[in-house]
Amino acid sequence: VLIVDLCADKFLQEVSDEDEILPPKLQAALMQILEERNEILAQEQNFSPDVTLNSLVSEAFVRFFVEVVGHYSLSMTVTERGERVFQREPFRKSHTSRSVRHFLDLFMETQMFAGFIQDRELRKSGVKGLFEVRALQYLETIPESEPSGMNKILRSLGSKMKFLQKK
Repeated sequence: VLIVDLCADKFLQEVSDEDEILPPKLQAALMQILEERNEILAQEQNFSPDVTLNSLVSEAFVRFFVEVVGHYSLSMTVTERGERVFQREPFRKSHTSRSVRHFLDLFMETQMFAGFIQDRELRKSGVKGLFEVRALQYLETIPESEPSGMNKILRSLGSKMKFLQKK
């Protein structure tokens, strides 16, 4: 958590718990992209001149969240009354990584996660944002026996952002 006073250009509060909460492999891949952003950006602009630093950073974070929660739709069930209900425990258990499950334990208790699920369900029939597009691509790449394509996504996350070309 960072609380920043942009007018005074200073941090008001900083809680550095990301090493305890974020899955280490995903955190490392994300950090690699952010640290090498200028080199990656220069390389990507050779293929697609409209790639910006904003799109590179956005894509990195979207990919991170797609890996962690992109399979949420597989944990939605329909009740006898036709209501869609999110199954929390199967969702959490679907990841083979203990560190991702730990993150999900914490993340699923937040208002942000509740809002995320509610927003995704409201968008089911509407316009698809970047997250929805990447989540669909992600779901198409994972085998049915493996709910999480952790290693595949990690390789793609850390491999110089080649997925930017697939806009």
